[in-house]
Amino acid sequence: MDISHLREEYTQAGLNRDNLDENPFAQFELWFQQAEQAQLPEPNSMSLATADADGVPSLRTVLLKYFDDSGFVFFTNYSSNKSKDITSNPQVAIMFPWIPLERQVIVRGRAEKISTAESLKYFTSRPEGSQLGAWVSHQSSVITGRKVLEMKLEEMKRKFKEGKIPLPDFWGGYRVVPEKIEFWQGRPSRLHDRFLYTRLPSNNWQIERLAP
Repeated sequence: MDISHLREEYTQAGLNRDNLDENPFAQFELWFQQAEQAQLPEPNSMSLATADADGVPSLRTVLLKYFDDSGFVFFTNYSSNKSKDITSNPQVAIMFPWIPLERQVIVRGRAEKISTAESLKYFTSRPEGSQLGAWVSHQSSVITGRKVLEMKLEEMKRKFKEGKIPLPDFWGGYRVVPEKIEFWQGRPSRLHDRFLYTRLPSNNWQIERLAP
């Protein structure tokens, strides 16, 4: 199937150095707020790229749950394939594809587990169904059918019908601590605006324009 005819001209906006915040997290917050205001579906969805000890890459979509000047946090099963990759090779990349705004943000850095206290704080804020789901799914493992999940869910409902649902010891968060953050804005004729923030040893950020 030849789809080479599919083409869009990006004309919504430009990105100038003078308009960039010196702090990439502040710049990200601004763009994130604009993505929310534009009512993009799940603006916190991000592609997470990992590689195992042999360098074999994997890619999946996860949800950003909070961010600050320390990094970008998501949650998962610590027995999942992504967690196994991170254990052997903590270098990861994440990307926010805000295509309706002709924008994307790419973050490269190191993933590290957050504290149990941080994971517990988020876990207790989840709906009950999501809390039970964390107990039910041994993520990435092979199962014989959906019935297995449904039976396990009923088991967990019975087990935790009295009192609060505890945090599983195999579930929690990772923080992606960035070394580089790129802001990409589509422009006409494929001459896109790209600015790369690179963390310096002083923890300040160097900002450079990249060729499209």
